[in-house]
Amino acid sequence: MRSILKNKWFKFSLALIIFLLMTIWIGNYWLLLGLPILFDVYISKKVHWAFWKKRGVKKQSATVEWLDAIIFAVVAATIIRMFFIEAYTIPTSSMEKSLLVGDYLFVSKAAYGPKIPNTPLSFPFAHHTMPFTKKTKSYLEWIQWPYKRLAGYTEVKRNDVVVFNFPAGDTIIVGRENPDYYTNLRGLGDQFMADDMQKGRAIQPEKAYIDMARQYLFQNTEIATRPVDKKENYIKRCVGMPGDTLQSIDGQMYINGKPQITIENMQFNYEVQTNGTPINPRKLEELHIAKDDQNHNGSVYNLPLSLEKVKALKKLGNVVSIVRRNSSKGNPEGVFPFSDDYPWNRDNFGPLVIPKKGQSVNLTLKTLPLYERAINAYEENALNVKDSAIYINGKIATNYTFKMDYYWMMGDNRHMSADSRYWGYVPEDHIVGKASFIWLSLDKDKTALGKIRWDRVFNWIH
Repeated sequence: MRSILKNKWFKFSLALIIFLLMTIWIGNYWLLLGLPILFDVYISKKVHWAFWKKRGVKKQSATVEWLDAIIFAVVAATIIRMFFIEAYTIPTSSMEKSLLVGDYLFVSKAAYGPKIPNTPLSFPFAHHTMPFTKKTKSYLEWIQWPYKRLAGYTEVKRNDVVVFNFPAGDTIIVGRENPDYYTNLRGLGDQFMADDMQKGRAIQPEKAYIDMARQYLFQNTEIATRPVDKKENYIKRCVGMPGDTLQSIDGQMYINGKPQITIENMQFNYEVQTNGTPINPRKLEELHIAKDDQNHNGSVYNLPLSLEKVKALKKLGNVVSIVRRNSSKGNPEGVFPFSDDYPWNRDNFGPLVIPKKGQSVNLTLKTLPLYERAINAYEENALNVKDSAIYINGKIATNYTFKMDYYWMMGDNRHMSADSRYWGYVPEDHIVGKASFIWLSLDKDKTALGKIRWDRVFNWIH
């Protein structure tokens, strides 16, 4: 058996089968031009491909053996990370209590089918920035490949926990990436408008203030752009599917007119009033309410809670009342689509139809804010408005047919999540993979072995 495993023809045959299967999966048959190289590596050995080794020497030095092992590990890990599975860490509380800050996940890229990298020339294991630097790019944009997704074993389903590239992350303020560039742009534009109002100057159109804000940021900050696959990775739950009609009424989501199924451990912010005595910190710890979330002013606590935790707190003798915070209907906040025609907020928005590949929508000045970024930024069309007419690629457009599917992503921590409510739809080419299982979970409020949340280790994600 050992002699068979060492046989060069057996090794070549095994490598050939793997190579052909990968070529079929990728669907690029130009890769078959690499067959002579594969044959030479295992059979003819005319070219010294492993140039770091001394040719004809059976026993290599320890340094060469280590180098050989490192190169193999880097190549193997890169292929696994690119096509099959990647590690991910939960950095914020937006998915609590389904996923906690400090959860370490494996994300399956094979589930929905891995994306071929848009920017293939990049430093191994670095996402968009070189290790130990704050702004040095880890990739080169000399080669840019179009969007292509390989076959997966499933499709994105409603309520899947999905990792995706941040849609609003194409333009960034270097060193000030949160909140995102577009949120900063709108906020600065509002400040310029407020300044004009305060000083009695004539109010200009909204676009003029956005242009002023854009010029200000360009002159006073460092602006950079990122390709799709190098945008920040976000993790949320897929609430809306392509073609769905979505609406939220007082925080209750409705999908195609029906209430969304109950998400276990979903949280909202509640105002908890006590009789003047504080809530026992140990009780808050037992309920796994992080110290960063234990906000209170005297006898009034503002806490993110699931229904289960609301019930537990109501049983405490010093708790007088628990009221869920709610943004009332008609009280607009800075949410998608950022238009006066849609006075929406985080708890009351819609109805809106999520774009679907092949679906056509009517375009008017009123409906345009719902689809403008999808048409312009994601599907790369030149979009302009002139004399109340909408132009796409230089031609007047009264409708548009989408080229991609889109999704609506939201965090389970509904009042503490920057999600689709604040930047809109997630295009299919931004989908990275499906969150599969937690392999480690660390509580930053604990020390030593107490940091490990043993009850979460090796748990599947639902």
